Amino acid sequence: MTHIDNGTIHYKDELVRKLIHLFSLSIPVIYYFIPTSTSITILLYFTIFALIVDGGRFIFKSFAKIFYKLFGFLLRKHELDNKKKNLTGATYVLLSALICALIFPKIIFVTAFTILIISDSTAALIGRKFGKRKFLRKSLAGTLSFFISASIVILITPKVGNFPLEYLIGFVAAFVGAIVENVSYGIADDNLTIPLSVGFTMWGLYLIIFPGLELILVNVPR
Repeated sequence: MTHIDNGTIHYKDELVRKLIHLFSLSIPVIYYFIPTSTSITILLYFTIFALIVDGGRFIFKSFAKIFYKLFGFLLRKHELDNKKKNLTGATYVLLSALICALIFPKIIFVTAFTILIISDSTAALIGRKFGKRKFLRKSLAGTLSFFISASIVILITPKVGNFPLEYLIGFVAAFVGAIVENVSYGIADDNLTIPLSVGFTMWGLYLIIFPGLELILVNVPR
């Protein structure tokens, strides 16, 4: 672990946290195979539940005692601040998924949210372990690992027509996501900023490069 991306929890606990984070891949995978309206309904229920649990730990001391006994070792310093009452990363993931599902076409959601899960985890683990050179607010190693892993995601996620320029759109969005992940550190939760920045970049570039193209995946529930 280095002094640049050292985080606020032990590295072994960071591994556990990111392993749990990877289970969130189920969100874009399941969303791909079911209608958007069904996905939004499911996400709404899960998000409300998460908000109730998250808020409950600040209101009920007995509940907070149980909550921190089970999950306290996974929480970062700002998530434990009873004065600021910050939401946990898990709650932000669900809230982010709901917001993105409401905003973006399915093809953009699947890509943007997969980048969040894969690349955010990669950047955190690589940055903390090997990040010796600072870049902007975090480490160069973490930011590069984000961009590389996000670019791999771009290569394997679905495209409207597999046009070469669709991959260029994805790579530009991956770069934007890497920078946003870096500079949002300490300012805003990257579980929100990453998919939103990637999603809006992709959507904007699609509108510019492919005006009139319907962002619909063939043979996939809408």
